[in-house]
Amino acid sequence: MCGITGWVSYRRNLTHEQATIDAMTQTMACRGPDAAGTWSEPHVALGHRRLAVIDLPGGAQPMRVSTPDGDVVMVYSGEAYNFTELRDELSDQEFFSDSDTEVVLRGYLRWGPAVADRLNGMYAFAIWDGRTQELVMIRDRMGIKPFYFYPTADGVLFGSEPKAIFANPLPKRVVDVNGLRELFGLVKTPRNAIWRGMQEVEPGTIVTVSENGIKTRTYWRLEAKPHKDSVEDTVLNVRDLLDDIVRRQLIADVPRCVLLSGGLDSSAITAIAADQLNEPVRSFAVDFVGQEENFQPDELRGTPDSPYVHDVADYVKTDHTDIVLDHNALSDPELRRKVITARDMPLGFGDTDASLYLLFKAIRGQSTVALSGESADEVFGGYKQFHDPVIQQADFFPWLLLARDMRRESSLTPELEKALDLRTYLNDNYRSAVAEVDRVDGEDEFTHRMRVMSYLHLTRFVRTLLDRKDRMSMAVGLEVRVPFCDHRLVEYVYNTPWSMKTYDGREKSLLRGAVKDALPQSVVQRVKSPYPSTQDPLYAADIERQANELPADHPVFSLIDRKVLSGAHRYTVERILSFATWLDIYQPEVVF
Repeated sequence: MCGITGWVSYRRNLTHEQATIDAMTQTMACRGPDAAGTWSEPHVALGHRRLAVIDLPGGAQPMRVSTPDGDVVMVYSGEAYNFTELRDELSDQEFFSDSDTEVVLRGYLRWGPAVADRLNGMYAFAIWDGRTQELVMIRDRMGIKPFYFYPTADGVLFGSEPKAIFANPLPKRVVDVNGLRELFGLVKTPRNAIWRGMQEVEPGTIVTVSENGIKTRTYWRLEAKPHKDSVEDTVLNVRDLLDDIVRRQLIADVPRCVLLSGGLDSSAITAIAADQLNEPVRSFAVDFVGQEENFQPDELRGTPDSPYVHDVADYVKTDHTDIVLDHNALSDPELRRKVITARDMPLGFGDTDASLYLLFKAIRGQSTVALSGESADEVFGGYKQFHDPVIQQADFFPWLLLARDMRRESSLTPELEKALDLRTYLNDNYRSAVAEVDRVDGEDEFTHRMRVMSYLHLTRFVRTLLDRKDRMSMAVGLEVRVPFCDHRLVEYVYNTPWSMKTYDGREKSLLRGAVKDALPQSVVQRVKSPYPSTQDPLYAADIERQANELPADHPVFSLIDRKVLSGAHRYTVERILSFATWLDIYQPEVVF
């Protein structure tokens, strides 16, 4: 895993801009603590920071291959899990390293941008093709790895994170109405970044920059296809896919581990990994001081995680470590600054962003690669909203309907609420998303409706969680892999009818059936519970005090109504502190 950045200009001589490309590259140091490199010629400058995971001595970047018609140079972030098979297909070429990076580069030399169709993995990479004087940017199918670009008058800036782009003097830090809608809407709109003029390379797309402009082509999207397998065969196929996916994602030349929460998803990955390794798998879980004593069940979290974590660790015999956090660590303003700097935006998930950062920081002392159970709920339909009859039929984003009080709107100042008109914006966004969903011939209305719900989660919700996981982990130099985002599994389960996904009358029936032989019954039967959040009242008191200490004229109160602080829900207090810290760090020009 790495950090990439670059600058293309068809009017400047970028060999004179070394200081700027160095500054852009340096912003990615946390993503790549092991090595740094830059490369330039008149119309392009590329920068790379490396986290060495495969072929530690080799794999240096930017990686260049010279041809008679010009150099082809790549900066690459991510992993191609099928690189050994692709290398076999390219056996007629002479390789100078054992890295997956070189396989991707030589694949481009053989197949051009169509190399993307052959990749299995998580990746964001840019290739300068000196033969055509074009930049080709490619992002993985699910959007696991972040990738941003900023068109300029004569080219483009790009980076793994916005901070790399902002290290160049050309863009301005402006957030307008559309950016604020992204921040407050809790829906990930394809292509949109929060910063004016900046875009994301959309998952599953290829963006080509030339002297004639910028062109985008989709190489992958979720498509509706008939599912012909029986329930029994479907369960077996899911298990076979998971076995193959985990086997591929365990490949690394550095220490590996799994993230274990005690839920079905992470436990499944842990059990399969333990079965495939010739040594005890390392597992890590986050917990909080006094969590079991303070725990109060609610409509989302019925039980604390710790007992189930230890059931799994004992059952599959992992080398387990609990990372236990207290309220002082979670509410620390300096930690909040680090987390917001890592994300380049205000936090959307309260203390869970902070606890993820601290968990990953602790893990990084022992492992460099971690496997996560992220995205199983989107793939298999595990969230509560998938099973609510009212939400199933509602014409709106399901996860927003689950929070029926819509707190994020009521906390805004009247001026901002009027300017954003979030309800209209979200309704338009919803209709646009639904229009993208294909239909299988003969599909009944309910089955199609559940397909729509799956599509919404896989294209408008999970990307926010994937971005959070990437930013929090890469901020401390930890590579987190997400087996449930393998596109083969996503495609297969997406096209499995809802009746099969719930064949035993419960959530995530297919996954439960596929791994029930590998897990303790306590976990097999456990009801879905989200990522843990501290219930320590001292944490709530800490952040409430900090919010009340903000000056009355702080810019945050031009966005969020100060009046809501009185008796505010913890979520609102966290949001106020998050936005205030973001405004202090980035000092954006906010326009609405």
